[in-house]
Amino acid sequence: MRVWVASIIVLLLAGAPVAGEAAPPAGVVTGVVKDALERPLPLARVRLETTDGRVAGRTNADDQGRFTFTGVAPGTYALVAEQAGFEPATAIVTLTDTDGAGADLALASQRPLDLQVAAKRLEEERIKIQPRIGASTYEFSSKAIEGQPGGENNPLPRVLLQAPGVTQDSSSAGGIHVREQMGNVQYRINGIVLPEGATLFAQSGGLSPRLASSITLLTGALPAEYGLRTTGIFDIQTKSGAFDPGGHVGLYGGSHAWLQPSAEYRGVIGRFNYFVTGDYLQNGIGISPATPNGAIHDDTRQGHGFGYFEYLLDATSKVSAIVGSFVGHFQIPNRPNVSPSFTVNGVSDFDSRKIDETQREQNHFLVLSYLKTAGDVSVQASTFARYSTMSFRPDSLADLLFNGIAQKVDRSSIATGLQVDSTYTLTPTHTLHGGIYLAAERTSVQATSTVLPAVDGVPTSDQPVRIFDSRGETGYTYSVYLQDAWRVWPTVTINGGLRLDGLEAFTSEWQLSPRLNVVWEATPTTTIHAGYARYFTPPRQEFVATGSVARLAGTTAESSVPVNAPVRAERAHYLDAGVTQQIVPGLKVGLDAYYKQSLYHLDEGQFGAPTFLTPFNYHTATNLGIELTTSFTAGGFSAYGNLAAAQQVAKGIVSAQALFDADDLAYIHQHYIVTDHSQLITASAGLAYLWRQTRVSLDLLVGSGLRRTVRHPNDATNPPYQQLDFGITHRFSLPAVGSLEARFDVINALDQNYVLRDGTGVGIFAKQFGPPRGFFGGVKKEF
Repeated sequence: MRVWVASIIVLLLAGAPVAGEAAPPAGVVTGVVKDALERPLPLARVRLETTDGRVAGRTNADDQGRFTFTGVAPGTYALVAEQAGFEPATAIVTLTDTDGAGADLALASQRPLDLQVAAKRLEEERIKIQPRIGASTYEFSSKAIEGQPGGENNPLPRVLLQAPGVTQDSSSAGGIHVREQMGNVQYRINGIVLPEGATLFAQSGGLSPRLASSITLLTGALPAEYGLRTTGIFDIQTKSGAFDPGGHVGLYGGSHAWLQPSAEYRGVIGRFNYFVTGDYLQNGIGISPATPNGAIHDDTRQGHGFGYFEYLLDATSKVSAIVGSFVGHFQIPNRPNVSPSFTVNGVSDFDSRKIDETQREQNHFLVLSYLKTAGDVSVQASTFARYSTMSFRPDSLADLLFNGIAQKVDRSSIATGLQVDSTYTLTPTHTLHGGIYLAAERTSVQATSTVLPAVDGVPTSDQPVRIFDSRGETGYTYSVYLQDAWRVWPTVTINGGLRLDGLEAFTSEWQLSPRLNVVWEATPTTTIHAGYARYFTPPRQEFVATGSVARLAGTTAESSVPVNAPVRAERAHYLDAGVTQQIVPGLKVGLDAYYKQSLYHLDEGQFGAPTFLTPFNYHTATNLGIELTTSFTAGGFSAYGNLAAAQQVAKGIVSAQALFDADDLAYIHQHYIVTDHSQLITASAGLAYLWRQTRVSLDLLVGSGLRRTVRHPNDATNPPYQQLDFGITHRFSLPAVGSLEARFDVINALDQNYVLRDGTGVGIFAKQFGPPRGFFGGVKKEF
C-alpha cells in the first residue's frame, strides 16, 4: 500500500455535539479521523486508554471516518488513531462530568508533510476563492509560450497577442488593447492584484513571460470579485519549485543588437519552495520604431527580476511572498527630415535624427499573502507595496525648436494596500464569495518646462524661460463585494453579486455595481454563458494631469482651450454572451459577443514630447464586438486561430480639455468619432509541430489598421498589416554538458514595413511602425 506522507487529524468531542449533529448522550466520546488533506479515513483503528495505559475501549471508524465510545466514566483518557500507511496520532481528552463537556482537538503527524499533495490542494482551494463563473476566458500554458517564435524572450505584451480580441499598438500607447479599450487592464499574480505603476513602456508592470506557468485572460461580464480594471484581467499563475524543481541559464540575441542573457531556478527545501528568475535585455528597438526599415535613436537597456517564495505551515495553510523588479532605460526614437518650427537663441536649424530624448522607468513591488482553508471556508489575505518612477529628459534645444516646449518630468508613485478574498460553501448548491480591497497611493510630479514667450502662440522672443511646477496627490481606493454561486440544476449555475467601489483622490466618487452571470453546460461538450455587469473604473492616479494651465499662459505651450476639468471615473453597463463547443476531441470552437455603454468613458493619450499617457473622459461611448476562437491539438500538432470584429465610438470630451486643439474639441462635442485605438478587424493564428525533440512554429498577426486623422479626428484608418513569425527549437544533450535547448527565430519574416501610427489621431503624438525583420538565436542549459 502506498504510504501517504501526511498527518492524521482526529477531531474529538467529549460529551458535546459533532458539527451538524445532536449532542451525544452523557459519557460519550466521539470524533472523526481525517488525513492531512481533511479527507475522512474509513476503518481507521481507534482505541481509548486510561492514564495508566489500560485500554478502555476499541473501535473502527466508519466509512466517513467517524467513531464513538459510549459509557465512558469521567476522567482523563488518551485516544490513539492508527491506519496503515500513516503515523499513529494521539489526543488527550478529559470528561470532567456527565454533562457533555468537551473540546475539539487536531493532531498532526510526526512524519513530514507531502509537499506536492498539500501544495496542489491549497492551490486548488485558492482558485475556488476566485471563480470565473460566466467570464469569457482564454488560457495559454508555459508550453504555448515557449512554442511561440521568440518564446519567453518576447516581451509580455507580445505573448498576450495570442489571445482573442487583443490588438497590437505602439509601445508608447501601451503595447496592446483588449476589446478596443485603452488601458483598463489588470494583472494578477496567483490571484493577487498587482498594483499599477508610473511606467509606460512596461505597462505590464515590467513582468516577463518567464515567470508564468500559465496565463488566463478574463473578459466580458466579470463576477463581482473582479473590479476597477475590468476590460481584461490577465491572471498569471507562477512557476513553482514544489512541482517542477530545476532551472536553466540561457543566452539569446541577434538582429538590432539584441542581447538577452537569462536565468531561472525552482527548488524546494522541506516545506519551503521557491522560484526565482531574471534577465537583462539590450537592443536597438526598445520602443516601436518611428521609421520603416529600422530605428533611429531607439536603444534600450532593461532588467527584470522576479521571485516567488512559499512556505506550507500545515496541510491547510501557507504563507507566500512575491517580489518583482524592473528597471528600463529608453531612447526616444527620431524621424529624419523634420523641420523646426521655432527659433531659439538665434538657432533655427537642427538635424532631427540627432535629437537626444531619453526616459528611465523602474517598478518594484512586494506582496505578502496568507491562505487558510478549513472545511467549507477558505480565506486568502494579502498585503502589497509598490514603488515606481518615470523620468523623462528632453533635448532642451531640439525640443524647443520642434515643439515650442522642452519639458523635464519626474513622476513617482508609492502604493500600499490590502486584499482579502474568501469563499464559504453554504449548502451543496450555494457557495458564497466575498472580499475587500483597500489601497492608498501617493503620487508626485515635478516638471520643469522651458518655453518661449508668445502671444496667441507666436513667439515674441527667441530667449527661452523656465517654469517649474511641483504637485502631489494622495488617493484612496476601496472595494467590497459579495456574491452567491447558485447551482440551480447540475448543469446550470447562476452567479449573482453586488460590488461597491469608491475613489477618494482628485475626485470623490463611488458606485454600487450589480453582477449577474448564467452558465449552462448544455451537453458534455457544449457550454453557454451570458451575463450583465455594471462597472466603475477610476483613472490611473499616477498619470492624471496635475499641472496648472495658467502657468504656461503667454508662452509657446499655452493651450488654446482654457477649460481643464478634472478626470472622472468611468461608469459602464456591459453585456456579454458566448458559447464554446468541442467539435471532436482536440478541436474546440468558441463564439462570444459583447456590448458596452459607458458614461465618462476613459481614454488616454500622449500630448507632447514627454512620453507618458494622460487620462481624459469622453462624455459617452459605445463598444460592440464579436470574437471567434478555435484551438486544435492532435499528438505533436497544435494550432489556434482568433478573429475579432469590433468598433468603439465616443462623443464629447468633458475633462482635461486643455490638452486638445479647440477645433478638434468642438468637432468631437458635436459628433461621434471612432476612438483612436479602435481596429475593425483583428486576427491572430499559430501552428506548431513537435517531432521528437524538435518543435517548429508559425505565428500570424493581422490587423485592419488603427485610426488616423485626415480631415476630422480619427476619420480614417492606417493601412492594414500582416506579420508572420517563424521559430524552431531543438532539445539535445552533450557529454559532460547535459541537457540543452537551441532555438532560431525570424520575426516579421516577410519584412512587412507596416505603420501602426502615422502621428495623427486623438492623443497620438508620434509616428510608429511595427517591428522590422529580425533573425535571432539562442541556447539555454537546463539543470
